[in-house]
Amino acid sequence: MGILGKQKKGTAFIIASVLVLCLAAGLLTGCAQQSGGQGDSKDQAGSQGYTFTDALGNQVTVDKPQRVVACMGSFANTWELAGGTLVGASNDAFQDYGLDSGSIEQVGDFTAPNLEKIIALKPDFVIMTGASTGKDGAANQVSLKDALTASGIPVAYFNVTTFGDYLGMLRICCSITGRDDLYEQNGAAVQRQIDGIKSQAKPGGEAPTVLLMTTYSGGTRVQNSSTMTGAMLAELGAKNLADENKSLLKDFSLESVIELNPDFILVVPMGNDDAASMKNLKDATEANPAWSTLDAVKNGNFVTLDKKLFLFKPNADWAKSYATLYNTLYA
Repeated sequence: MGILGKQKKGTAFIIASVLVLCLAAGLLTGCAQQSGGQGDSKDQAGSQGYTFTDALGNQVTVDKPQRVVACMGSFANTWELAGGTLVGASNDAFQDYGLDSGSIEQVGDFTAPNLEKIIALKPDFVIMTGASTGKDGAANQVSLKDALTASGIPVAYFNVTTFGDYLGMLRICCSITGRDDLYEQNGAAVQRQIDGIKSQAKPGGEAPTVLLMTTYSGGTRVQNSSTMTGAMLAELGAKNLADENKSLLKDFSLESVIELNPDFILVVPMGNDDAASMKNLKDATEANPAWSTLDAVKNGNFVTLDKKLFLFKPNADWAKSYATLYNTLYA
């Protein structure tokens, strides 16, 4: 019985020891799962890189990418503002944002990026737009996703129209590069400037009425508040006449403009030749004697806007865009 009793005690001791070890291992495993589980959320950094959800709902993970291709000029600029470097970019990045063509390869027009050129650069991250591009929105970059993914290349899509969209993209890019200081400099500080401008834009009487247009050699189009400049005008308290008169969006009608008689007519030239773009509009308007009777024309409120601030995404210069509109409407 004594020996049996000792055996039982020995067995009990071993079982207890095993239970303690299992419990400890379980607790350690639980801690590891709790810590690592944060990587499953939408925007988290972890040992395997940074994971976020792009504009199309895709979960994307990148780990300190060094060979990045951006297929939109403004996106290439945003990536550089976040402290990133590029090996390739769409043509407009060089034309409109002054990208260095000596060290970065061109991968074609943003309406039709060259897939072969992109893959040949062996990128570890590709940045694309999720919006339709090209004439009448007939082209898009989303169709390239499967080919890039099949080549093992992470790709993320962004949609940027407003400053808030830019701020969200910059936040993700700075999280990837680890440059919170650049988010403060090129994002948060800009937001504070914009907030200050917007706080002053409180019309005492009726909101100023605005007709916003883009003009190019082939014609003129009216923009509502869903566009980049239209959204800024709305935030500054202006009343966009195209929001209530949707027929203006289909065809530019000088007769309708004369009837509405806006307080301000703002024009953004498109194309490589601003003079040629404006000539089309002037030929269509100044030929009509009623044009000179418009309040906006008589009061000097027919204004041509700088396309660098109102056609291209201004990125770090968003506050300049808001300030220009504020001074146009209220100064």
